[in-house]
Amino acid sequence: MRRIGLSYVMISVFALFSVLPACAGVFSKKKAKKVSSYFADKLQGGTAVCGCNDKIDLDEIDAVRESVWECWRKAVNDFNEEKLIAPYAATEPRDTGYWHLPEALEPKAVMPYYFIKKGDMPSDGYPLYLYMHGSGDKEREWETGFRLCASFEDSPSLHFVPQIPNAYGELYRWAIQSKQWAWEKLLRLAFVDGNFDANRVYFFGISEGGYGSQRLASFYADYLAGAGPMAGGEPLKNAPMENLANIAFSLRTGEKDYGFARNYMTYNAAMTIDSLRKVHPDNYMFFIELLPGMGHGIDYSPTTPWLRKFERNPHPAYFYWEDYDMYGRHRTGFYNLRVNETSRENDEQRTCYEVQIADNVITLTVQNVEYTTIEEIYGIPMMFSKKYTPATKGNVTLFLNEQLFDLDKPVKVVVNGKEAYNGMVKPSLKAMAESCAEYFDPERVFPASVDVTIE
Repeated sequence: MRRIGLSYVMISVFALFSVLPACAGVFSKKKAKKVSSYFADKLQGGTAVCGCNDKIDLDEIDAVRESVWECWRKAVNDFNEEKLIAPYAATEPRDTGYWHLPEALEPKAVMPYYFIKKGDMPSDGYPLYLYMHGSGDKEREWETGFRLCASFEDSPSLHFVPQIPNAYGELYRWAIQSKQWAWEKLLRLAFVDGNFDANRVYFFGISEGGYGSQRLASFYADYLAGAGPMAGGEPLKNAPMENLANIAFSLRTGEKDYGFARNYMTYNAAMTIDSLRKVHPDNYMFFIELLPGMGHGIDYSPTTPWLRKFERNPHPAYFYWEDYDMYGRHRTGFYNLRVNETSRENDEQRTCYEVQIADNVITLTVQNVEYTTIEEIYGIPMMFSKKYTPATKGNVTLFLNEQLFDLDKPVKVVVNGKEAYNGMVKPSLKAMAESCAEYFDPERVFPASVDVTIE
């Protein structure tokens, strides 16, 4: 897909539609208007249904995908919001960007950020690193983050370095819903910019930022090439390791970092992901260390140079998604799967989707899981047993592309051992528009889809 520069010029709805032929590409003006209206509604949080049911020939897929992405790019650029500031070299006088977080999610929350540029832009665009600082005085922690990010040997790169808006209670958390809003906005704006490599996005952080980046790594794994929490450690119920198939994961903690049992949680993460790699040796890539003799302060420099070696695979033939709520919110999709109707029986359950794709066959295992705490340390639930039961209800969409499927041949979907679909799947404009709005990802504008009911 060609890269398209970002424009921050705001134009009226009338002006938007007056230039639709440029957005339309292979579309008629009428179709482009439908797609653009659908995207505009989605950006505003609406519930519009995509009315674009036109079928697409296989030899049209690339051209239509390009036009759909261009319509999305225009919709994002024309959406009235605070955009990204221009990145700047760490040696230059610093500029500061500001994002106002939604009042309903976090009252009076203004997130300042630095946006550091290191090196010349590669041909595929800059890798993007999101850094989350530790707890303590937020001004001091933010300045420390700037100095660290400027010093890491990961050039060429861009580092988005935010300051926590409110430094008390649960608001000093990088994974709560207001921050989820910010990170999704960051990804959405970066992806339409054209100067970023969509397959080289990394989340990392220290201490409180380590907790946050570990949680976010599991929650947003389908967007990431890698994640690198440091001096952290989370109970694995908060960050299921299974979700990390296909991304690089680094976790480095001092062996004497006893606070909140961070060392124990790091050890538990290492044992868990190692057991997953034994079953799926090609899918779990990790660099987890308990550093001898070290406490909460460690050497932070190895993390981003290790992460930068890895590139995202946006179309894996295998993935596992434990769909869990993070601070009261579920995601609606993961990789090429979208949930239309949940399979959960109650709020205590989570649904796990395991997807394997081979020879035009999707094998989907859907189970509900309930956790029972079996060990606590310092009052923190630490170890759990899990009870899995096959899901007996729900509905999902599986998006298909030409990287994983031969769309000239029938596609079969097997759900919990039963055939749920077997037939041809015709590419459509609807599948492209819906997947674009769902994932806002240039690598995941899928040309076809299959809806299946879980019984």
